[in-house]
Formats: sequence, C-alpha cells, structure tokens
Amino acid sequence: MRLTGDHDIVALLNRTRTIAVLGVSLKPERPSHRVFHYLCGQGYDAIPVNPGLAGQHIAGREIYASLTDIDRPVDMVDVFRNSRFLAEIIDHAIAIDAKSVWTQLDVDHPDAIDKAVAHGLDAVVNRCPAIEIPRLSADGHVIQASA
Repeated sequence: MRLTGDHDIVALLNRTRTIAVLGVSLKPERPSHRVFHYLCGQGYDAIPVNPGLAGQHIAGREIYASLTDIDRPVDMVDVFRNSRFLAEIIDHAIAIDAKSVWTQLDVDHPDAIDKAVAHGLDAVVNRCPAIEIPRLSADGHVIQASA
C-alpha cells in the first residue's frame, strides 16, 4: 500500500527493524551519509548499500554491493538513487522479500511504485525519514525501532 497518512507511516516505522540504505555515501556532506547515521542513532539496523563502495565501512558496518548481497532479512529499502533506477531497485526489493520501500525526496517512478504495491510492499514516496521521524515525534507520535 502507498502510505501517505501519518498514522500509517508511524506504524511502518514502528514495525521496521532493518533498513537497507541504498546509495549510501562516505561523504559527510551527502544526505545519504547523514540519514544513514540518523537511522542508526534511532535504533534501526541500518545496512549500507552502494556498489561503488562495496567492502568499505561506514559506522563500523560493511557496505554491500547490492540488495541481493545482504545476508539477513530486510524490512525496508530506503532509496537514495535517481528515479530512473527505481524500477530495477523495486525488482531487487521484491527478490529479497523486503516489506517496504521508502524513496527519498524527489525520487519517484509511479510505475515502479505501483509494481511494489502490487507485490505487497508498503511504499512511502518522496519523503525523508530523518525529516519525518522528528516531525511525527513533535506531533506526539511515539516512534521506536522494533526489537
């Protein structure tokens, strides 16, 4: 289901434990770097994914080349890639049996999102969890990474 309402997004964040951050950067000035660290700080098991950085480490965690290389279940795929890559990313998210996909600001591909939803993935589109979590918390919602 495409999630747009606050209560649905809170529920997703609260049932999520493991988040693959696709397109993570080692450059501190990049949003993907900051959001990765933010998600770790919020208690999520954030898994860094970037084919150009595979084998390197961020926050003590090894960077994977692709979603299909991850050796444990993934609840959410957080996408920091250009929209033109979203169809292939959704295919990989489906292949690893991810439960949801979250696309960052300005990342959208309606057909790919429709495919994700048709395959049972929840989808949050064109938002950032590092913006949404504080906003939702300020509105009185309790958000805690599930154990």
